[in-house]
Amino acid sequence: MRIVVATDAAPPQVNGVVRTLGKTAETLETFGHAVKLITPAGFRSVPCPTYPSIRLAVCAGRGVRTAIESFRPDCLHIATEGPIGHAARRWCLANRFAFTTSFHTRFPEYIRARTPVPVDWTYAYLRRFHAPAARTLVPTPGQRDMLAQRGFANLALWGRGVDTGLFRPGAKDVIDAERPIVLFVGRVSVEKNLDAFLGLDIDGTKVVIGDGPDLGRLRARYPAARFLGEKFGTELARHMAAADVFVFPSRTDTFGLVMLEAMACGVPVAAFPVTGPIDVVENGRTGILEEDLTVAVRKALALDPAHCVEAARARSWEEATRTFESYLARQPGVAVRENTG
Repeated sequence: MRIVVATDAAPPQVNGVVRTLGKTAETLETFGHAVKLITPAGFRSVPCPTYPSIRLAVCAGRGVRTAIESFRPDCLHIATEGPIGHAARRWCLANRFAFTTSFHTRFPEYIRARTPVPVDWTYAYLRRFHAPAARTLVPTPGQRDMLAQRGFANLALWGRGVDTGLFRPGAKDVIDAERPIVLFVGRVSVEKNLDAFLGLDIDGTKVVIGDGPDLGRLRARYPAARFLGEKFGTELARHMAAADVFVFPSRTDTFGLVMLEAMACGVPVAAFPVTGPIDVVENGRTGILEEDLTVAVRKALALDPAHCVEAARARSWEEATRTFESYLARQPGVAVRENTG
């Protein structure tokens, strides 16, 4: 098949959505499909308000239309609700071309953390965006149930995988600091709730890997913590394996791929018992889910790393991508109208 994936989340952004889409496209190609990612690259773009490292495409309609029509896809998936996603959606509706979407990020809660916009308003907007899709793919049962309660329809589960060849147990001396080493990896931004982690009264060293708009404030407020900046690939995996506990303080993530990556490295997770962690972590075996993160960290230190590795190895990108593939709306032979979008 020829598959188009339209996404506003793409490199140089560093997050779970970008990694998920990249690994999915890569795996689809190993299955023999031709995949085209339509991203903000090549479009004029502007910084996202309050998050300037994210670039938003401007006047993307014509370019997205040209990219789709020149590729002549059998299936089209819209991964995000930004300008690229909207342009692809307009083209699909104008051409009566069935499409799928996915719900990766709880934008209503993210927006509410930065502005006084009510969460219900943003969910209403997103519900309208996803309504025409043949299916809206969500990462966890908890997220599916929450969206169903808010009136979303045609929801289907699409899980995540982990690269256990890259993320695996390794030497503990990569991070030279007092133990235990308690690690966070991800965007350094308000929605990740990093104050809940960095403010913990625990022994050892708190380490943050990542970048984002909240970095300066957190460095100033928590001078005892170690901020190591962004890391990628093998270097990231080696640093993750060097930790003793991985802390995931977010209350708004839909999944949290980074938890699986930590578990693959033999590092148990400490997190709140909320959507995302409750669908990834086996409480008491691969991590601890507690409203008191201090208790969660201390209990997680006693868990067997081998159980974390075993659980992560059960989740492959091949299996996750087969699920994605099965939900695509196939429709070869659909006529394309000229000058749409």
